[in-house]
Order: sequence, then structure tokens, then C-alpha cells
Amino acid sequence: MRFIACAGLCCVAGISEAQSVTLPHQPDASPAAPQSRSIGIAQAPAPQLPQLADGVVYAVSPSDADPQIKRFTANNLVLFKNGVAKNANLLVFFPYTGGKPESGWPFLEAGAKAGYRVIGLEYDNTASVPTTCGKNLDPACSDRFRQKRVFGDDVTKDIDDLPAESIVNRLTKLLQYLDAHHHDEGWGRYLRGGKPDWPRIAVAGHSQGAGMAAYIAKKEKVARVIVLSGAWDRVEATKEFAPWVTSPSKTPLDRWYAAYHAKESRADAMKPAYVALKIPPGHVRVLTLEPNPAYPVRPGGDAYHLSMAAPGVTPLDAQGNPAYAPDWAFFLGAAK
Repeated sequence: MRFIACAGLCCVAGISEAQSVTLPHQPDASPAAPQSRSIGIAQAPAPQLPQLADGVVYAVSPSDADPQIKRFTANNLVLFKNGVAKNANLLVFFPYTGGKPESGWPFLEAGAKAGYRVIGLEYDNTASVPTTCGKNLDPACSDRFRQKRVFGDDVTKDIDDLPAESIVNRLTKLLQYLDAHHHDEGWGRYLRGGKPDWPRIAVAGHSQGAGMAAYIAKKEKVARVIVLSGAWDRVEATKEFAPWVTSPSKTPLDRWYAAYHAKESRADAMKPAYVALKIPPGHVRVLTLEPNPAYPVRPGGDAYHLSMAAPGVTPLDAQGNPAYAPDWAFFLGAAK
């Protein structure tokens, strides 16, 4: 592995496959579970910065991109293949509750292989919608939660997110930072008027991160949205979905894609949620492969939920490659 120190970021150029990563504690899968609950997966070795075959990976601290960001400062991951098209769309990925950008590495790598420039974004993903709003009888609790976490608007006291910590500010400042330090790579193309140029950006996420991607796609016209096992915000007592779930989408519905595992714990909620979101049925895949047996399930764990994109847990084919690669390629399409 070759490291290049460059003004607050680390750059890696290499040809090996991604390294294993340590899995965090609590994905966004159970509305009643405490946040310290184990995900029920054996812990992998501590990670090194992943490498991309025939490509480049940058690790950028959020506080280097914006000194006002003082919490949730694990490195953002930025990656692209050598020779990526100058007009390629950007793919921004949001990890699950407690996860870090590298927690979705297999999917990030698939995005780069599809021709995108890719960002795995660090954000405040500790408290989740189910643990914060699952028992709240007001279905709009989720709307306020996501509006504050995504856009930084102070519309709820249920979470203590600060405006600088919002997803939109983090992405904006990261793109400005990349444009300043790697101007010849064209990162400024993804900004317009000092804000993300959403029509040039595809958003994707896993679990809580999937809900963030879906929420952005409802509010902004994005290039594509990919929802992996998330965006099922509802009142558990009444099964009423949050208003944002059933609201009109600014992103055309033919740009929506989704998947969940048939055996994951909240598959019962995700199936109707994707109907409520009006995702075209042909764009929804119900995955069925068993998780990688190298990471056995502990009592109460949900490896099926994590297996959608998490390194070490995602099932592998006979050649040792992610078995869901064809599904991911379908969701990603071509980076226009």
C-alpha cells in the first residue's frame, strides 16, 4: 500500500482488493433495540485504508474540509478509477447506523467500477429513526429528524445535530476542499451556487443511510437513488408511514432502485415501504443469498441486514468476489 500525504488527506494508489473492516455496533434495523446492542457478527480485524484496483482512494477528515465540524470526524472516502470520464456523475454513499464510510466498501468499489466518482460520506449516524421516532405516535417525527440531519434545519430537539454537521454541509465542504486540492480532477463540477448540484449526483445508502438517500431524492432531483434495506420510517403502533415517505418525489420515479434481504428482521416493513415510495416494482430486488459464513450470526444479530453491502458479511461467489455485484451493477447503471 502506498500512502501520499497531501494537505490534510491521505491518498492511496494500489491494486489489491479492499481490506476487512471492523463492524460497528448497531445498524438501523430494530426500533426497540438500545444503541449499544451488538449486531451479532464476529468482529473483523481493524481496517487499513482500502485500495482500489487501477484507481485512487483519498481519505479526507471532515474537520479538514470544515473546521466547524468537530464531531463524527472519521475520514470520508473518495475514490475513482484511473481514466474516469470528466463528465461522470458523482455517487455519494451513506453508511448504516454506527457505520463508517468504509462500512460500505464493496458497494463503493462497485460504484467506481461503474464509472462514477464516489464518496463514502461520514455523518452523524448514531441515533437512528427507529430508536428516536419508532414509538412516537406523530408520524412526522421522522420528517423532522431527517430534515435536521440532512439539511441542518433546527426543526426538532429529538437529536442534537449541529448545522455544520448536516449531510449537505459536509458534502458541500468536502467538494470545495477536493476542488481546492485537486482542481484538475473537476470536483467543482458537482457544485452550483455553493451547493451540491444534485442532478449530477447519485445518492445511495444502507439502512439509516438508505433513508438519508431516499429523503434527499424526495426533496431534490438527483441523478439516481439506491435504497439498500432502509427508508421504512413509520409509527410502529399504527404502521402509518412518515409523511415524507408518501410525499411526491422530485426525483423521477424511474430513477429509484431498492433492495432488501428476504430474511432480514424488518423485511416486513421494507416491502410495503417501497410500495409507498412508489419505486417501480422492476427496480426492487429481494435478495436471498446467505451471508458470508466467515462471520457467524450471534443470538439476536441480523447478518442478513448487514449482508447487503458490508465487507466481510456480504456473500461471495466462487471466485471470492461479491455475489451481489450483478444486482449492484443493475442499481448503479452507467455513470453518465
